[in-house]
Amino acid sequence: MATKITMPRLSDTMTEGTVATWLKKVGDKVSEGDILAEIETDKATMEFEAFTAGTLLHIGINEGETAPVDSLLAIIGKEGEDISGLLSDDNAPTVTETKSETPIQTETQPTTTIPKGVTVVTMPRLSDTMTEGTVATWLKKVGDDVKEGDILAEIETDKATMEFESFNAGSLLYIGIQEGQSAPVDSVLAIIGPAGTDITGVAENFTKGGSSVAPIVTQATPAPAAVTAPTAETTTSERIFASPLAKQIAKDKGINLAQVKGTGENGRITKSDVENFNPSATSIPVAASAPAVSTSETVSAPAVKPFVPAGEKFSEEIKNSQMRKTIARRLAESKFTAPHYYLTIEVNMDEAMKSRAVINTVPDTKVSFNDMVVKACAMALKKHPQVNSQWREDAMIINHHVNIGVAVAVEDGLVVPVLNFTDQMSLSQIGAAVKDLAGKAKNKKLSPTEMEGSTFTVSNLGMFGIQSFTSIINQPNSAILSVGAIEEKPVVKNGQIVVGNTMTLTLACDHRTVDGATGAQFLQTLRIYLENPVTMLA
Repeated sequence: MATKITMPRLSDTMTEGTVATWLKKVGDKVSEGDILAEIETDKATMEFEAFTAGTLLHIGINEGETAPVDSLLAIIGKEGEDISGLLSDDNAPTVTETKSETPIQTETQPTTTIPKGVTVVTMPRLSDTMTEGTVATWLKKVGDDVKEGDILAEIETDKATMEFESFNAGSLLYIGIQEGQSAPVDSVLAIIGPAGTDITGVAENFTKGGSSVAPIVTQATPAPAAVTAPTAETTTSERIFASPLAKQIAKDKGINLAQVKGTGENGRITKSDVENFNPSATSIPVAASAPAVSTSETVSAPAVKPFVPAGEKFSEEIKNSQMRKTIARRLAESKFTAPHYYLTIEVNMDEAMKSRAVINTVPDTKVSFNDMVVKACAMALKKHPQVNSQWREDAMIINHHVNIGVAVAVEDGLVVPVLNFTDQMSLSQIGAAVKDLAGKAKNKKLSPTEMEGSTFTVSNLGMFGIQSFTSIINQPNSAILSVGAIEEKPVVKNGQIVVGNTMTLTLACDHRTVDGATGAQFLQTLRIYLENPVTMLA
């Protein structure tokens, strides 16, 4: 009897796949283990092998086409077998490859028939940990024409604010989630189709993946605008269309976006518009601006401070961003599930300071002390892989690759971009990579893949003059290193009191995976590398 082959779930976050290449055609013989096709997932392009022998009788998804997980991919059976009734037979044997033990729900059709040419656009999953999203800005309004590739909206995830482009052309018929409002992944975001199409009941009755219908936000009640600093927004009621990067640059430079002429789609203000802005070329008065906030600091409140008369009590409520809620949830989970303990050492940084000064004499090279700490950690982790581990209930995972996450403070909280294979990078490569990733983080341009896969984390508050501090472990890592400031102080060297430069390092460890002696040995090795930087070049 013929067997249905469905689109497999080849990663834990995969919801749909694209057939990149078919390696078999209809009529070809198929043996168990033969590669049927190459399938592009949300993470990689992977080979998909057959677990059934026979003849390829039907191809359900052609090359270049995309379909949800569990869609009919192919049918394999006996040569010449009649499959006319099988295509609609739900009782036919089905083969599905999955790497998850969770039962996979099939894509269900909406209970209301979708008119021809109409597409329901749902809240996308833009990061591996995203469960809901907030619409920061709509760049299209109901009735606007939409082309493939047009930016529909800016969506705030738990990690960053990202542009969401349309993969469909037509007219924007419906907006399901207003600016400033949040909704779970797969909620109805918008409906696109031919202008004038009657979509009554489509949004209200649409379900995806068998889940309950999320509450649909009506278009008649837009969310109130968030309070923002006049340095980055107009002081009039007119809406400003600008990319997140353009807004950040305008804020940093104290530029009123109402004065900037946008050259992007529909007059949208881009990075280059702000960078090339000439205040003298316009006669629009500039609103009084608040002092610029350093992008190296974490900002948790609006830049505009309300006037509060002396002696009066005043408080305000600031809506938590998706990033802030995710940070709170993950830190609480880490603190209350991983038994933390802390080890602290003081490191002599005299030789490190001399070495850095020499390294930075090389043209186009800029290495920071933090870069040296990251490099030393990478090398120490190779010698102490137990620290480079993670805990699971059934097993301990020892990572023999080193991917160091570097904590970066951003306006909405903290992100941790990752340096993959850090131990294989030179000091200058680490310096350039950290600078690039930190810039992307502050401008909300980090991609989800640039924040995934860390095996160890470094957090540095030394630039703020903090002598020492403790951090919460960035799970699933087993340890995080807290780096304090370099201090000039009296030290004892060869029996004499002399002026020296020291730095305090504190290692937070998960006691389930890293014993006290193991953590201490790691810090001893780290000290050797930092106090003798030449050893990092060996």
